Amino acid sequence: MERHWKSVLIIGILTLVADAAVNESTLRRARYDYGLFNASLELSTKVITSDIQGKAGSAVQSKHEPHLIRSSVIFGLSKAANESNVSPSCHAHLKQVQRGILSKQPWAMKVLDASGAKPSGFVFGQNYWLGSREACRGVQAPVGITLSRNYERVMHYSILTQSAPFGMDYRVIYLRHRSPWQVEIKVMSEQVLHIGLCLPSACGSEEVKQLARDYVAGGSFAEDDIFDMQPEVLYMKDLRLSEHFFQRLTFRLVVAAVLVTGALMLCAQQLRVAKRGDEPDPGLAPVESELWQAMDSLLKWQPLQDFVSCFDVANNWRKICATRANQPGEIPILNGLRSVCAIWILVFHVLWYMYFTVHNKTVLISYAEKAFFQYVSTAPLLVDVFFTISGFLQTYNFLRNDKQLEAVRQNNLWGNVKLFGKLLFHRYLRLGPLYLVVMGSVDLAFAYIGDVSVFHINERFDELCSHHWWRNLLFIQNLFDHREMCANWSWSLACDMQFFLLANIVLFIYARHPKLAKVLTLSGLLATISWSYGIGITTKFEFSFDSTYATGTQIYTSPFVRILPYIVGAIAAWCLQEQKLQVELSEQQTRWLWHFSLQVFIGCIYSTVKRDLGHLITISLFVLGRGLFSLTVCWMIVGSASGSGVWWSRLLEAKCFQHLNRLSYAIYLLNPLVIATVYSLTSTSSAADPFLLSVVCCGFTMIVYLASIAFSLAFELPYSNLSSLLLKGKPKTA
Repeated sequence: MERHWKSVLIIGILTLVADAAVNESTLRRARYDYGLFNASLELSTKVITSDIQGKAGSAVQSKHEPHLIRSSVIFGLSKAANESNVSPSCHAHLKQVQRGILSKQPWAMKVLDASGAKPSGFVFGQNYWLGSREACRGVQAPVGITLSRNYERVMHYSILTQSAPFGMDYRVIYLRHRSPWQVEIKVMSEQVLHIGLCLPSACGSEEVKQLARDYVAGGSFAEDDIFDMQPEVLYMKDLRLSEHFFQRLTFRLVVAAVLVTGALMLCAQQLRVAKRGDEPDPGLAPVESELWQAMDSLLKWQPLQDFVSCFDVANNWRKICATRANQPGEIPILNGLRSVCAIWILVFHVLWYMYFTVHNKTVLISYAEKAFFQYVSTAPLLVDVFFTISGFLQTYNFLRNDKQLEAVRQNNLWGNVKLFGKLLFHRYLRLGPLYLVVMGSVDLAFAYIGDVSVFHINERFDELCSHHWWRNLLFIQNLFDHREMCANWSWSLACDMQFFLLANIVLFIYARHPKLAKVLTLSGLLATISWSYGIGITTKFEFSFDSTYATGTQIYTSPFVRILPYIVGAIAAWCLQEQKLQVELSEQQTRWLWHFSLQVFIGCIYSTVKRDLGHLITISLFVLGRGLFSLTVCWMIVGSASGSGVWWSRLLEAKCFQHLNRLSYAIYLLNPLVIATVYSLTSTSSAADPFLLSVVCCGFTMIVYLASIAFSLAFELPYSNLSSLLLKGKPKTA
């Protein structure tokens, strides 16, 4: 009997479990089908309103509404909307969003979730409350993801399938805050809140801006209470490309430059085919054949052939890639110095432009002040390497050119003016085309990201270039405020052009009046040192990042300050060429000097590890440190020219650096443009992380390297060939 009851009990339990499983499966299937049903159901205002007017809706409203008004910007804007401050359709849709959130309609919950709210990290610079642009797109259309019905999920399937009953757009509104509870670094305008909002398409930008002003003015913004933000609405973006973009003059000029360059490259290819004696492809259409023959007949004119040959892609590619053994009289270490410093400065720009998109700016700056990262944070000092090399080569090549020296001595004033103009023309021809194309690309890129980027663009180069393009055209942009420069990283190129002019004037004088030229050079050296001390003490210069940025015009980009390494390099070249300084050193002494120069070089890089020194000590370190830094570079150049070296200098003389050196100018011009554009087109902010930075730097290096090859082939090497053609009668070969 007892055994019978146990059997009955077991059977009963199994039956209940089976029924429960069936019911659960049925419920799961019903929940899934409900989600699919909602995907095709056209929601109406009446349906939503009737749902909300129920008792459950009223209970939810009384429970959540006060919290939502203060914590959610999108909900706060919907409460601030009325018939007097927005259009009827915008008002109706915002109220529908409000009711949908309170009644927990799936599409409205997605709107709430896609709109930005305050994340953690505000104290250290988290001003990016961007929400999710992708989630806002999910409000408009079902999310394209397939989920199996075989697994139980604690979710409403309708959040994947249900769409909003009207159009929704993702937009970003920008508010300046004045909270004392955030670290203010004073490097551009970092105190700008970026708030992403998933808004009805019926609401115009001006309407939303006015709603935002009413919302923050009404004291409903909870974060304003606790963090004392005092927000001020600046502007709003709909993240759509302006119709005026394609009407910009730079767009037409850059497109024209690309088309003309492409046509010249095709002509060069046709010329190469003609020289091989190949006939046109018989499969060409009649019109194509006629064009081919017309081009062929036109290219029989010799001057045009010489010009078009400068754009020969195959020949230029061989020049970029060519490597050869170092020849006597060359200074092979220059290839390594330029290449390494160009990549080094690129790495610095990766961190610099990351500053405007990371949400832990304070942490990023703190990394830059640590001893381990000094090699990155002080990378701008490496610009002095380029100035030293330029000063050395300008003087060294001038003094070695006996024919030119004799011409300067024999010419009258007008003859020397013409010779000076010729040198300037060829310098401009080599540097100008690539520089001007990059400047136009900068204008277009920043006009584009200014419209479509979620980030507030601090440096609107599209506006600055439109007004101040003539400064860059004349290479005088560094004589103005650094905040008003078009492509402000080109300040060093302007300095180099100005130093080239001054150096040529002094060298022309030296050819005729050596003592006067020496007095002018030494006077210039003393003047720049005195000027640097005066400016540093007057501005209370410090190595801190805020002070360095604030004094950028007076110290960082000023040609009167930055000419010091150029003069040091010129003096070193004069000593090597004119004085023929020969110091008898043993092999051990020479090796010791090489290693000592490297130690001084690294010591100068790490001299800013302590950034809160007194003004006099700071400016002394700045001036004297840069002088020593330039002297170490001069020793490396002179040592390499004399054939001495150690293991690390031999690395810098490796053949691979010949290739990178040919791209160093393009790398220098392009890397800020590429880096700033890529960062600006990301959809969310990131965190500064040392390991991630190393990976990002490698990626940017490869991207810039490939871009530099393309730009060099199109806009640098052809004009360098043309300059050589005009000087020598034919393009130089690899």
